[in-house]
Amino acid sequence: MKKIFQKTGQILTGAATIVTLTAGRAMAAMNYENPAQAGAEAARANGMPAELIGATGVFTRITNTILFAVGIISVVMLILGGLRYIISGGDSKKVTDAKNTIMYAIIGLIIAILSYAIVNFVISAVGGSTTV
Repeated sequence: MKKIFQKTGQILTGAATIVTLTAGRAMAAMNYENPAQAGAEAARANGMPAELIGATGVFTRITNTILFAVGIISVVMLILGGLRYIISGGDSKKVTDAKNTIMYAIIGLIIAILSYAIVNFVISAVGGSTTV
């Protein structure tokens, strides 16, 4: 009796596997030029960008948002360093710390601006023109 259940389970598992594989092939054989693109189009919700790279692509939006945040943080640190410099009261250690904060904030701001330019250059070279 135990062997009958075991054989029946194996047959049902095999049949389910065959049905799954043939259903996948049947769906892939539909009139789509690119089944992967059709699947991506079906999964995309309203308002989501249709392209990954380009002026309105997902990659461009994410990198621009991150670089914008880094720029804001750099400006805030620049202001904080200026305030620390003003409040230092002539103490050489505090003045040095404030100058370092200002210097690193300026370096961060320059890196953010340059990386924004580099990312937009690469995106325009790979995926078309960007007008940001």
